[in-house]
Amino acid sequence: MRKTIVDRIIQEVLIEHSLQKSYCDEGICAPCGHCVFHKKEAVQNIIDNGAERITTTIGIPEPLELDVARMIDHTLLKPDATLEEVKKLCDEAKQYHFVSVCINPSFVKFCADQLKGTDVKVCTVIGFPLGNTSTEIKRAETRQAIENGAKEVDMVINIGMLKSKEYDYVFNDVQQVVLEAKPKRIVTKVILETCLLSDEEKVKACLICKNAGADFVKTSTGFSKGGATVGDISLMRKVVGGAMGVKASGGIRSREDVDMMIASGADRIGASASVKIVTNTKDGKTGGY
Repeated sequence: MRKTIVDRIIQEVLIEHSLQKSYCDEGICAPCGHCVFHKKEAVQNIIDNGAERITTTIGIPEPLELDVARMIDHTLLKPDATLEEVKKLCDEAKQYHFVSVCINPSFVKFCADQLKGTDVKVCTVIGFPLGNTSTEIKRAETRQAIENGAKEVDMVINIGMLKSKEYDYVFNDVQQVVLEAKPKRIVTKVILETCLLSDEEKVKACLICKNAGADFVKTSTGFSKGGATVGDISLMRKVVGGAMGVKASGGIRSREDVDMMIASGADRIGASASVKIVTNTKDGKTGGY
Protein backbone atom coordinates (compact mmCIF):
# COMPACT_ATOMS: atom_id res chain seq x y z
CA MET A 1 0.00 0.00 0.00
CA ARG A 2 2.80 2.40 0.90
CA LYS A 3 4.53 1.86 -2.42
CA THR A 4 1.27 2.52 -4.28
CA ILE A 5 0.74 5.81 -2.47
CA VAL A 6 4.34 6.93 -3.03
CA ASP A 7 4.18 6.01 -6.70
CA ARG A 8 0.91 7.92 -7.04
CA ILE A 9 2.48 11.01 -5.46
CA ILE A 10 5.46 10.74 -7.79
CA GLN A 11 3.22 10.52 -10.86
CA GLU A 12 1.14 13.50 -9.74
CA VAL A 13 4.29 15.58 -9.19
CA LEU A 14 5.71 14.60 -12.58
CA ILE A 15 2.45 15.41 -14.38
CA GLU A 16 2.17 18.80 -12.68
CA HIS A 17 5.84 19.51 -13.39
CA SER A 18 5.36 18.63 -17.05
CA LEU A 19 2.38 20.98 -17.35
CA GLN A 20 4.22 23.79 -15.55
CA LYS A 21 7.31 23.33 -17.70
CA SER A 22 5.27 23.84 -20.87
CA TYR A 23 4.12 27.25 -19.55
CA CYS A 24 7.61 28.30 -18.49
CA ASP A 25 9.15 27.24 -21.80
CA GLU A 26 6.76 29.63 -23.55
CA GLY A 27 7.78 32.49 -21.28
CA ILE A 28 4.49 32.44 -19.37
CA CYS A 29 4.53 32.56 -15.58
CA ALA A 30 1.82 30.12 -14.52
CA PRO A 31 1.02 30.66 -10.81
CA CYS A 32 2.20 27.22 -9.68
CA GLY A 33 2.87 28.41 -6.14
CA HIS A 34 6.40 27.05 -6.03
CA CYS A 35 8.63 29.91 -7.15
CA VAL A 36 9.62 33.00 -5.19
CA PHE A 37 7.02 35.08 -6.98
CA HIS A 38 4.05 33.15 -5.60
CA LYS A 39 5.27 31.23 -2.54
CA LYS A 40 5.92 33.21 0.63
CA GLU A 41 7.41 30.17 2.38
CA ALA A 42 10.09 29.93 -0.31
CA VAL A 43 11.03 33.57 0.23
CA GLN A 44 11.27 33.00 4.00
CA ASN A 45 13.41 29.92 3.41
CA ILE A 46 15.81 32.00 1.31
CA ILE A 47 16.05 34.56 4.11
CA ASP A 48 16.54 31.86 6.75
CA ASN A 49 19.44 30.45 4.73
CA GLY A 50 21.38 33.67 4.60
CA ALA A 51 19.83 36.19 2.19
CA GLU A 52 19.06 39.61 3.59
CA ARG A 53 16.98 40.90 0.66
CA ILE A 54 15.12 39.15 -2.15
CA THR A 55 14.85 40.09 -5.81
CA THR A 56 14.60 38.78 -9.32
CA THR A 57 14.59 40.37 -12.73
CA ILE A 58 12.28 37.74 -14.20
CA GLY A 59 8.66 38.75 -14.44
CA ILE A 60 8.81 41.67 -12.00
CA PRO A 61 8.94 45.18 -13.48
CA GLU A 62 10.87 46.81 -10.62
CA PRO A 63 13.25 44.35 -8.97
CA LEU A 64 14.22 44.82 -5.36
CA GLU A 65 17.79 44.82 -4.10
CA LEU A 66 19.47 41.46 -3.43
CA ASP A 67 22.49 40.62 -1.34
CA VAL A 68 23.16 37.62 -3.53
CA ALA A 69 26.56 36.94 -1.95
CA ARG A 70 24.85 35.61 1.18
CA MET A 71 23.35 32.83 -0.92
CA ILE A 72 26.58 31.64 -2.53
CA ASP A 73 28.91 28.83 -1.53
CA HIS A 74 32.19 30.12 -3.03
CA THR A 75 33.57 26.93 -4.52
CA LEU A 76 36.94 25.46 -5.44
CA LEU A 77 36.86 21.69 -5.93
CA LYS A 78 39.26 21.09 -8.81
CA PRO A 79 41.80 18.34 -8.06
CA ASP A 80 44.85 20.55 -8.69
CA ALA A 81 43.81 23.39 -6.37
CA THR A 82 46.79 24.75 -4.45
CA LEU A 83 47.01 26.24 -0.98
CA GLU A 84 47.62 29.63 -2.56
CA GLU A 85 44.39 29.32 -4.56
CA VAL A 86 42.44 28.15 -1.53
CA LYS A 87 43.75 31.10 0.50
CA LYS A 88 42.62 33.43 -2.30
CA LEU A 89 39.21 31.75 -2.17
CA CYS A 90 38.98 32.49 1.57
CA ASP A 91 40.14 36.08 1.08
CA GLU A 92 37.46 36.62 -1.58
CA ALA A 93 34.83 35.04 0.65
CA LYS A 94 35.73 37.43 3.47
CA GLN A 95 35.71 40.41 1.12
CA TYR A 96 32.32 39.67 -0.44
CA HIS A 97 30.76 37.90 2.56
CA PHE A 98 29.83 34.71 0.77
CA VAL A 99 27.91 32.34 3.01
CA SER A 100 30.66 29.71 2.81
CA VAL A 101 33.68 28.40 0.99
CA CYS A 102 33.20 24.91 -0.42
CA ILE A 103 36.43 22.98 -0.68
CA ASN A 104 37.77 19.43 -0.64
CA PRO A 105 38.17 17.78 2.79
CA SER A 106 41.96 18.12 2.94
CA PHE A 107 41.58 21.93 3.05
CA VAL A 108 38.96 22.10 5.83
CA LYS A 109 41.32 22.82 8.72
CA PHE A 110 43.28 25.37 6.68
CA CYS A 111 40.09 27.22 5.70
CA ALA A 112 38.72 27.08 9.24
CA ASP A 113 41.88 28.85 10.43
CA GLN A 114 41.71 31.39 7.60
CA LEU A 115 38.05 32.20 8.29
CA LYS A 116 38.08 32.18 12.08
CA GLY A 117 36.09 35.11 13.48
CA THR A 118 34.38 35.92 10.17
CA ASP A 119 30.81 35.40 8.93
CA VAL A 120 31.97 32.84 6.32
CA LYS A 121 31.44 29.16 7.04
CA VAL A 122 33.49 26.20 5.87
CA CYS A 123 31.66 23.70 3.67
CA THR A 124 33.19 20.49 2.38
CA VAL A 125 32.20 17.54 0.21
CA ILE A 126 31.64 13.92 1.23
CA GLY A 127 31.97 10.91 -1.07
CA PHE A 128 32.90 13.35 -3.81
CA PRO A 129 32.50 13.32 -6.76
CA LEU A 130 31.14 9.83 -7.53
CA GLY A 131 29.20 9.01 -4.37
CA ASN A 132 30.37 5.40 -4.47
CA THR A 133 32.38 5.19 -1.26
CA SER A 134 30.80 3.04 1.42
CA THR A 135 28.32 4.45 3.90
CA GLU A 136 30.78 3.84 6.73
CA ILE A 137 33.47 5.86 4.98
CA LYS A 138 31.03 8.70 4.25
CA ARG A 139 30.10 8.90 7.92
CA ALA A 140 33.75 8.76 9.01
CA GLU A 141 34.64 11.43 6.44
CA THR A 142 31.83 13.60 7.81
CA ARG A 143 33.04 13.13 11.38
CA GLN A 144 36.61 14.11 10.48
CA ALA A 145 35.45 17.15 8.50
CA ILE A 146 33.41 18.39 11.45
CA GLU A 147 36.33 17.86 13.84
CA ASN A 148 38.50 19.93 11.47
CA GLY A 149 36.03 22.82 11.42
CA ALA A 150 33.43 22.18 8.72
CA LYS A 151 30.00 23.71 9.40
CA GLU A 152 28.30 22.30 6.30
CA VAL A 153 28.75 19.05 4.34
CA ASP A 154 27.65 18.32 0.78
CA MET A 155 27.47 14.54 0.34
CA VAL A 156 27.02 12.75 -2.98
CA ILE A 157 24.17 10.27 -3.15
CA ASN A 158 24.96 6.72 -4.28
CA ILE A 159 23.68 7.17 -7.83
CA GLY A 160 24.09 3.57 -8.90
CA MET A 161 22.13 2.27 -5.92
CA LEU A 162 19.35 4.76 -6.62
CA LYS A 163 19.14 3.67 -10.25
CA SER A 164 19.15 0.04 -9.08
CA LYS A 165 16.08 0.87 -6.95
CA GLU A 166 17.95 0.00 -3.76
CA TYR A 167 16.07 2.71 -1.91
CA ASP A 168 16.73 1.39 1.60
CA TYR A 169 20.47 1.53 0.90
CA VAL A 170 20.22 5.12 -0.37
CA PHE A 171 18.10 6.16 2.61
CA ASN A 172 20.61 4.70 5.09
CA ASP A 173 23.54 6.21 3.17
CA VAL A 174 22.05 9.69 3.57
CA GLN A 175 20.75 9.14 7.09
CA GLN A 176 24.13 8.04 8.46
CA VAL A 177 25.71 11.32 7.37
CA VAL A 178 22.75 13.23 8.81
CA LEU A 179 23.06 11.37 12.12
CA GLU A 180 26.71 12.37 12.32
CA ALA A 181 26.04 16.01 11.40
CA LYS A 182 22.69 17.02 12.89
CA PRO A 183 23.52 16.62 16.61
CA LYS A 184 26.43 19.01 16.04
CA ARG A 185 24.18 21.51 14.17
CA ILE A 186 26.00 20.89 10.90
CA VAL A 187 24.02 21.48 7.71
CA THR A 188 23.76 18.46 5.40
CA LYS A 189 23.21 18.91 1.65
CA VAL A 190 22.75 15.90 -0.62
CA ILE A 191 24.03 16.06 -4.20
CA LEU A 192 21.75 14.12 -6.55
CA GLU A 193 23.74 14.53 -9.80
CA THR A 194 20.52 15.32 -11.63
CA CYS A 195 22.04 15.08 -15.11
CA LEU A 196 22.30 11.30 -14.61
CA LEU A 197 18.73 10.82 -13.35
CA SER A 198 15.28 10.60 -14.89
CA ASP A 199 12.62 12.92 -13.52
CA GLU A 200 11.12 10.01 -11.60
CA GLU A 201 14.50 9.21 -10.06
CA LYS A 202 14.94 12.87 -9.08
CA VAL A 203 11.58 12.81 -7.29
CA LYS A 204 12.42 9.60 -5.46
CA ALA A 205 15.84 10.91 -4.47
CA CYS A 206 14.32 14.11 -3.07
CA LEU A 207 11.76 12.13 -1.07
CA ILE A 208 14.48 9.87 0.33
CA CYS A 209 16.64 12.84 1.35
CA LYS A 210 13.67 14.55 2.96
CA ASN A 211 12.72 11.45 4.94
CA ALA A 212 16.35 10.89 5.97
CA GLY A 213 16.48 14.35 7.58
CA ALA A 214 18.82 16.17 5.18
CA ASP A 215 18.68 19.97 5.15
CA PHE A 216 19.15 20.53 1.41
CA VAL A 217 18.98 18.71 -1.88
CA LYS A 218 21.54 19.86 -4.43
CA THR A 219 21.67 19.41 -8.19
CA SER A 220 25.21 18.57 -9.22
CA THR A 221 28.85 17.94 -8.45
CA GLY A 222 29.92 19.93 -11.51
CA PHE A 223 32.09 16.99 -12.55
CA SER A 224 29.55 15.02 -14.59
CA LYS A 225 27.96 15.72 -17.96
CA GLY A 226 25.64 18.52 -16.88
CA GLY A 227 24.89 21.05 -14.15
CA ALA A 228 21.92 22.88 -12.67
CA THR A 229 18.87 23.59 -14.79
CA VAL A 230 15.80 25.70 -14.10
CA GLY A 231 13.61 22.65 -14.69
CA ASP A 232 15.43 20.53 -12.13
CA ILE A 233 15.34 23.27 -9.50
CA SER A 234 11.62 23.73 -10.06
CA LEU A 235 10.99 19.99 -9.76
CA MET A 236 13.12 19.63 -6.62
CA ARG A 237 11.38 22.56 -4.96
CA LYS A 238 8.00 21.07 -5.84
CA VAL A 239 8.92 17.78 -4.19
CA VAL A 240 10.56 19.02 -0.98
CA GLY A 241 8.27 22.01 -0.44
CA GLY A 242 9.36 24.69 1.99
CA ALA A 243 10.75 22.32 4.61
CA MET A 244 14.15 21.86 2.90
CA GLY A 245 16.64 23.98 1.03
CA VAL A 246 17.43 23.53 -2.65
CA LYS A 247 20.95 24.24 -3.87
CA ALA A 248 21.72 24.92 -7.53
CA SER A 249 25.27 24.06 -8.55
CA GLY A 250 27.20 23.30 -11.70
CA GLY A 251 27.52 25.66 -14.65
CA ILE A 252 26.30 28.81 -12.88
CA ARG A 253 28.49 31.59 -14.22
CA SER A 254 26.49 34.82 -14.31
CA ARG A 255 24.08 36.96 -12.32
CA GLU A 256 21.39 36.06 -14.84
CA ASP A 257 21.98 32.36 -14.13
CA VAL A 258 21.61 33.02 -10.41
CA ASP A 259 18.42 35.04 -10.85
CA MET A 260 16.84 32.24 -12.88
CA MET A 261 17.77 29.63 -10.28
CA ILE A 262 16.34 31.74 -7.45
CA ALA A 263 13.15 32.33 -9.43
CA SER A 264 12.77 28.57 -9.84
CA GLY A 265 13.12 27.88 -6.12
CA ALA A 266 16.82 27.72 -5.23
CA ASP A 267 17.87 29.20 -1.90
CA ARG A 268 21.57 28.39 -2.15
CA ILE A 269 23.96 28.66 -5.09
CA GLY A 270 27.23 26.81 -5.60
CA ALA A 271 29.64 28.55 -7.95
CA SER A 272 33.30 29.07 -8.69
CA ALA A 273 32.54 32.26 -10.65
CA SER A 274 31.16 33.88 -7.49
CA VAL A 275 33.14 37.12 -7.68
CA LYS A 276 32.12 37.70 -11.31
CA ILE A 277 28.51 36.98 -10.33
CA VAL A 278 28.34 39.47 -7.47
CA THR A 279 30.25 42.15 -9.38
CA ASN A 280 28.21 41.40 -12.52
CA THR A 281 31.37 41.06 -14.59
CA LYS A 282 30.90 39.63 -18.08
CA ASP A 283 34.12 38.65 -19.75
CA GLY A 284 33.18 35.21 -21.04
CA LYS A 285 36.20 33.64 -19.35
CA THR A 286 34.65 32.30 -16.17
CA GLY A 287 35.45 28.75 -15.25
CA GLY A 288 32.91 26.25 -14.03
CA TYR A 289 33.09 23.63 -11.34
